[in-house]
Amino acid sequence: MSFDFAARVERVEPSATLAISNKASELEAQGVDVVDLSVGEPDFPTPENIVEAGQDAMDAGHTGYTPSNGIPQLREAIAEKLRGDGIDADSDEVIVTPGGKQALYETFQTLIDAGDEVVLMDPAWVSYEAMTKLAGGSLNRVDLAPYDFQLEPALDDLAAAVSDDTELLVVNSPSNPTGAVYSEAAFEGVRDLAVDHDITVISDEIYQKITYGVDQPSLAAFDGMSDRTVTINGFSKAYSMTGWRLGYLHAPEALVSQAAKLHSHSVSCAVNFVQHAGVEAIQNTDDAVTEMRDAFRERRDMLADLFAEHDVDVPVGDGAFYMMLPVADDDSEARSASESASGEEPRADDQSWCAGAIEDAHVATVPGSAFGSPGYARISYAASEDRLREAVDRLVAEGYL
Repeated sequence: MSFDFAARVERVEPSATLAISNKASELEAQGVDVVDLSVGEPDFPTPENIVEAGQDAMDAGHTGYTPSNGIPQLREAIAEKLRGDGIDADSDEVIVTPGGKQALYETFQTLIDAGDEVVLMDPAWVSYEAMTKLAGGSLNRVDLAPYDFQLEPALDDLAAAVSDDTELLVVNSPSNPTGAVYSEAAFEGVRDLAVDHDITVISDEIYQKITYGVDQPSLAAFDGMSDRTVTINGFSKAYSMTGWRLGYLHAPEALVSQAAKLHSHSVSCAVNFVQHAGVEAIQNTDDAVTEMRDAFRERRDMLADLFAEHDVDVPVGDGAFYMMLPVADDDSEARSASESASGEEPRADDQSWCAGAIEDAHVATVPGSAFGSPGYARISYAASEDRLREAVDRLVAEGYL
């Protein structure tokens, strides 16, 4: 039987980050030792108090459906956390979702119709583009690469990109894939543009707790933004709960009431006992978060020093656990010629670099072009110092650094 696939799914490509991770898994299944720096997943176990809270919830019988928008205890804990960030939040303005990605998906589907303009700041997390296309929206992009991935010096470019026709602007700080943390002046600039052009803004704050010596403000706390900001956050990164699948959105009640319809007809609710573990995570896990954050900072600094030893200048962000490595293009013409001669479609330089790095050095990274910024490879330093050193040694030995 042949299927007539919907146009919406044919508009998008598979996730580039997961494609690289799958390639790494294939090689590992063949017995190859791969240093996988492609996936944004903390390498720490979920803190024990969270695991115990989840187990206790299961033992107590919390395994059935919950209210669609989440259990009251978790929604109130989230609202209290948001109030601590300076946001005037009520628990009725929160939807608990199975992962932050689902919260984003529900937001795009609730706000974007065919032809609506969405503005992204490149490099941007791969799924923003896919979610825009799935909703039928059109993309307008602002390149932050010339500004070392910072938003403040690019505010004039952003002002030129947005207009009264812009429906949605996506802000992600700390940034995946760069680790950049945007300044307060940058957020004020976003606020001014959003108010002037009556734009809704998604503030993706999934890495909010992973910052190094800088404060990360919440966009909805700025004057004029509470009624036009959708705050996205979750538990995967800060609490090392990637497989638990728990996130949330906070927005004005009018938007929540519409997104809740999509939520109830798609996922019904987040897993019951996981939500109870989420309450414990928010309320009693600060020490574990600090320990993980300190380890990430040490790895970031070590990796930057290793690259510097090989005369590679890498913009170092103040948050998340990523770096954008400028990839050498000395061999790009030779690689493109080789690909053409073999009948392959020539790839962008960063795609060739990443493909070669995993094949030759057995180091998995993600092409910057997947995030809208060709010429870079995203590296996740959510790996041990030994594995990070091993990755650099392999890249040097194989001529990739």
